[in-house]
Amino acid sequence: MATPTEQDAADEAGLVARSLRQDHEAFGQLVERYAGVVINLAYRMVGDRAQAEDLAQEAFLAAFKALPTFRAESKFSTWLYRIATNKCTDWLRTKRPGQGPQDVDIEETLDDRVVEERTPERMLAQQQVAEQLDRAIQRLPPLYRQAFILKHVEGLSYEEMQQVLGVSTDTLKMRVYKGRVQLSRDLAQFR
Repeated sequence: MATPTEQDAADEAGLVARSLRQDHEAFGQLVERYAGVVINLAYRMVGDRAQAEDLAQEAFLAAFKALPTFRAESKFSTWLYRIATNKCTDWLRTKRPGQGPQDVDIEETLDDRVVEERTPERMLAQQQVAEQLDRAIQRLPPLYRQAFILKHVEGLSYEEMQQVLGVSTDTLKMRVYKGRVQLSRDLAQFR
């Protein structure tokens, strides 16, 4: 009996195969399956919900057009992440220059703010920290932001990130590290 992951992979492969035969309903199912994660990835990279939705739509359109070039050497989701990441990177390159760096442990800063008690004041403080973290992520240079989001927000492994971005694992580790350092500096005010 197939495990849920094997079943999902087989189902995904079937949807991709049907999409290659111009089955728009099958591709629609792939869009439904990944729309949320692609929009969230784009939002975290560009910082604007409407722009993220536009970029996600562009990514799905580009994926549909490029589907004949998809080789099942990696998961469809990894391939789609790469397309979406490239769309966001291109948009950032043309619309927003990167910003410079600024030292504090992010997890420690956030842990200090997370409190067991759910009072309105505490909930507001947590929301403010989350908003500050989102803004700090947006201020990261695009390469660091991209790596940080894929690693810490989307939860990809370095191997998956390497497939998505086409960059060596050592380079990705350095980008994630430098992104953390800059975020730590930016969030130092919350200590």
